[in-house]
Amino acid sequence: MKKINFSAGPSILPQVVFEQLSEAVLNYNNMGVSILEISHRSKAFDDIIERAFALVRELYSLTDDYEVLFLTGGASMQFCQVPYNLLPENELAAYLDTGKWSIKAIQEAKLFGKTQVVATSKDKNYTYVPKNYELDPKSIYFHITTNNTIYGTQIHDIPDVHCPLIADMSSDIFSKPLENLSKYGIIYAGAQKNTGPAGTTLVIIRKDMLGKVKRAIPTMLNYQTHIDKRSLFNTPPVYAIYGCLLTLEWAKAQGLKTLEQRNQEKASTLYKEIDRNGLFEGVVAEADRSIMNVTFVGKNTDLDDKFLAMTETANCVAIKGHRSVGGFRASLYNAMDLAGVQTLVEVMQEFERKFG
Repeated sequence: MKKINFSAGPSILPQVVFEQLSEAVLNYNNMGVSILEISHRSKAFDDIIERAFALVRELYSLTDDYEVLFLTGGASMQFCQVPYNLLPENELAAYLDTGKWSIKAIQEAKLFGKTQVVATSKDKNYTYVPKNYELDPKSIYFHITTNNTIYGTQIHDIPDVHCPLIADMSSDIFSKPLENLSKYGIIYAGAQKNTGPAGTTLVIIRKDMLGKVKRAIPTMLNYQTHIDKRSLFNTPPVYAIYGCLLTLEWAKAQGLKTLEQRNQEKASTLYKEIDRNGLFEGVVAEADRSIMNVTFVGKNTDLDDKFLAMTETANCVAIKGHRSVGGFRASLYNAMDLAGVQTLVEVMQEFERKFG
């Protein structure tokens, strides 16, 4: 029986995508070869990546001011690639500290120029999103992490600031329509949540962000290299990009507005049970609760292992919280259906009947 996978990533993908990927591993498009062995210089792959580019543009209504790239190194590589390409030594970049991933981005930025941490939620273990902060008017960009997989917080109101936003959207990209495209200088996301299998990183970059630093940038770390070569400067992760194409096709068929409504319904269903159930409690400020990653704890931690055992029996896997915070976490990415969430809710209710 297929498990109900609540993993934060690599995560659940649509069943049809799994089926299409498995067929392609054996025989891609009836070519008599596997997707794993086709050349990245072939017409077959050129069609794959161009269709993937086009779908990203369509789903987010990108203008010609933006380029789309499929790179490698994960979002972690973007932590350094962004300031390497964008931050001159004597300029200032602003960062919002909402947890582990933003901390890593800040650490990398400090290697290249001046940084300002405009606000942090560290004082309450990152269980809320800071608000009412001010940026230094000299800031040339403002980096945010829109959703935090570890802590279960999400920025629901994208800030209005004087400079371009650099947004790490790794865990909530394509979970809803993108509003106010012009706010963003760069959007980047590791693929392994809503975009496709692990192995590639989606980068959406406004072209006027480039060419402002005087430092020499290594060829592979220079965004312009990959723009000029259409993400084909070196051998790209063919299989991962094909998986992204299939996942984006599925997302287009669903519609981002429909996916947003489904995601809100799934999250509401689970949060309602957490708030009702006497054995659990949420850890995030209600206004900042993530729609993608629902975090909660047991009121009696001595019962945690028993709850995890019950979820396993019900075929719900990867419920255990991140090792740095403990508790529980249920990731509700696009491909998770409402029935899977309802199964988890039923386990929570049975757990309450047994131990409440």
